[in-house]
Amino acid sequence: MAAPPLDFSQVTERAAALQAELNQRSGGLTRLLAVTKGFPADAVAAAQEAGLNEVGENYAQEMLAKQEAINDPKIAWHMIGAVQRNKVKHLAGRVTLWQTVDRPSLVDEIAKRDPGAAILVQFAPWQTAGKNGCSVEDLEPLVARGVAAGLKVKGLMTVGVAEDEQATIEAFKELVKRADQLSLPERSMGMSNDLAVAVDCGSTLVRIGRSLFGDRPPRQHSS
Repeated sequence: MAAPPLDFSQVTERAAALQAELNQRSGGLTRLLAVTKGFPADAVAAAQEAGLNEVGENYAQEMLAKQEAINDPKIAWHMIGAVQRNKVKHLAGRVTLWQTVDRPSLVDEIAKRDPGAAILVQFAPWQTAGKNGCSVEDLEPLVARGVAAGLKVKGLMTVGVAEDEQATIEAFKELVKRADQLSLPERSMGMSNDLAVAVDCGSTLVRIGRSLFGDRPPRQHSS
């Protein structure tokens, strides 16, 4: 069954409310990334109408399909899902910011296929079960490898701990501490369910889907 069309005015109202909250909490230092994963291409158009030109996708095929449908150079496309090495060649030149770089082989593949690309290193402070991300021990070497490979390492990214606010706060604070130590300005952390604590901890970029677009329709098979 096809998903019902998005109400653009509702998305605009939600975006304005979210941006007001971000501005109040961060003094204008936190940006909102519209996560269109699982929504039809008109979610990208709705985000643009709401003044949001940074869009996050989790799956290569879905990102490419939406780029074909919405061919607008003003959109900054972020890859925020786990990336298989064999997908990098298809996405090269189409990703503004690779947010989930978490291992040396992926650094090398992006450097080979998309020279000079901008990346975030995905960091899992305590190697949370079921979460991607490099360890504390691997963080600095991975950042150094990215720089040596000619990539633009912009910052760090992490995912909160489900249903554990205190552990999430500790993870976010650890990311900010490590980003400060490495002089990395971008700190991508926080989603719809932990936006407030992420901003209070120092997030510069929150990844928001459900709070903008509502519940996702059942996922179509993608990769």
